[in-house]
Amino acid sequence: MASNCIFCKIINEKEALKIYEDEKTVCLLDINPISRGHCLIIPKKHFKNIFDISEEYLREVISTSKKVSKLIKQKLNATGVNILHASGKSAQQSVFHFHLHLVPRYKNDGLDTWPKSDYKEKSLKEVYQKIKK
Repeated sequence: MASNCIFCKIINEKEALKIYEDEKTVCLLDINPISRGHCLIIPKKHFKNIFDISEEYLREVISTSKKVSKLIKQKLNATGVNILHASGKSAQQSVFHFHLHLVPRYKNDGLDTWPKSDYKEKSLKEVYQKIKK
């Protein structure tokens, strides 16, 4: 637990609106939702971002995301979900404790969650060569 981390504090609050919890993760409703049932999936152990989180905890976060997605589909009649994440300031990460936003989607909800860009890659093969393993 990081002493100055808001998520570390929130996940230990009894009043937090937790809709799912297990040994390693917690899911709570986002206080500024962009859709009905918008929630956060958070590891109970502090990790700053995707570059920092252990494989074990990342698997647990993804597993919890699937469980909660099914619950939201069943209980709130969502027809889809977006799972969103930002790591690093340049990606607009605002809370530096790894988390996923699970955003329920509904028919004709008007949300547009994919960024618009005029970027055109000049050489996919060059990028491929640089990052392939």
